[in-house]
Amino acid sequence: MNINVYTEATPNPATMKFIVNKLLINGSADFATKESAEKSPFAKELFKFSFVNGVFFASNFVTVTKFDNDNWDDLLPILKEFVKGAVESELKVQDEEQPEAGDFEGSDTEVKIQQILHDYVRPAVEQDGGAITYKSFDAGIVTVELRGSCSGCPSSTVTLKAGIENLLKRMVPEVTEVVSEAL
Repeated sequence: MNINVYTEATPNPATMKFIVNKLLINGSADFATKESAEKSPFAKELFKFSFVNGVFFASNFVTVTKFDNDNWDDLLPILKEFVKGAVESELKVQDEEQPEAGDFEGSDTEVKIQQILHDYVRPAVEQDGGAITYKSFDAGIVTVELRGSCSGCPSSTVTLKAGIENLLKRMVPEVTEVVSEAL
């Protein structure tokens, strides 16, 4: 299979999405630090580049976060070539496969919240190179975790409050607020 890699900007200027024509991972994997990448041969290799500050994988893409003082114009050709080679040589995203996320758990309200996040929010967030994970629902407050390009993105607060919170409040009357758990 001939691997094609193309890039897409994300709302976070420090991250770039590298999309390939092959499934890399079922679900997602976030490596915010070099140390966290120990169990990912692919991420570990990316962190060998001095300009890589974070790595996130979901379905058919990897999102790379750079340090502020580096310039994408210089980095894109290097990273595209690396990603192409890594995928062609079948470098693993994770040493061991993660268990598949099963059915949603919790009260009827929690299941409804998780279903909405999965069906409506996840695809949009993934398109921007990130991921959202449901954490909890307590006293009207939904707690989520934003990862990938969403982590530290200037517009993630707007997405969280104007987008996700409004959607959940409209579809689940018990929801009063949506907050993001800090990483």
